[in-house]
Amino acid sequence: MTPVVHRVVGRIQETDDVTTLCLEPVTGARMDFRPGQFNMLSAFGVGEAAISLSSAPGDRGPLRHTVRDVGAVTRALCQRDVGDLIGVRGPFGSDWQVPQRTVGTAVKDVRDTVVIAGGIGLAPLRGAVHELVAASHGGGGRVFLLVGAREPSQLVFNDDMEAWARDGARVLVSVDRASPQWHGRVGLVTALLSDAGFDPANCRALLCGPEIMMRFTARALVDMGVAPEAILVSLERNMQCGLGWCGHCQLGPFLLCRDGPVVPYAGIVSQLLTERER
Repeated sequence: MTPVVHRVVGRIQETDDVTTLCLEPVTGARMDFRPGQFNMLSAFGVGEAAISLSSAPGDRGPLRHTVRDVGAVTRALCQRDVGDLIGVRGPFGSDWQVPQRTVGTAVKDVRDTVVIAGGIGLAPLRGAVHELVAASHGGGGRVFLLVGAREPSQLVFNDDMEAWARDGARVLVSVDRASPQWHGRVGLVTALLSDAGFDPANCRALLCGPEIMMRFTARALVDMGVAPEAILVSLERNMQCGLGWCGHCQLGPFLLCRDGPVVPYAGIVSQLLTERER
């Protein structure tokens, strides 16, 4: 429960309300983590918030956390500048179960992986995509990234998406509302599924974004022939402790800070998402 003090060593303004903070511990080594896990970040004197890691474990350098300004704590975090101090607790939660470059004996997964992100949902997936693209050059399966946003100005990690495409990933992007400068696709992210080119019978899917987007996307994947057991979704609730003690993040039988945030879509999760729709 005691935060480890980290210093902001870099700051990237992704959009008008989304900031990536690059953090290094003031003392000690950088923490180990898995793609999809989160940390509790403290803006000292304001509060604490659960923020997913947007780093890749196999990358050297500072930890990255991508934060959207949606409240008092996240606003304070977004306003932190290089040299400021932030408290970090973690890492917490489950992960995307992707091969990691740091594990040289990992079993290769030759299935296609389709990664589907809505808006800032690409942040918890960024590290997984890095690892998957790297693994694809070592005998791993193909990588397909489908990204949706409300409008072009809300797209994050544009440079990364271009780099992943150059490195062999199939990257498709769509927006709900186009700007005059936008010449890409317009429509829901689910419309990208039929053009992606992955093998539904031999793939897995990683989903993160608004719940309504994940609900309809998961259904569409199942209708295409993807096994529900091969679909992982990242769910968020009011995570306040990170350890499953306070119960604020309960969803049915799950305490998402402990049992999630990454959970299989099959079974109880698909039922819970359907119940929330009613």
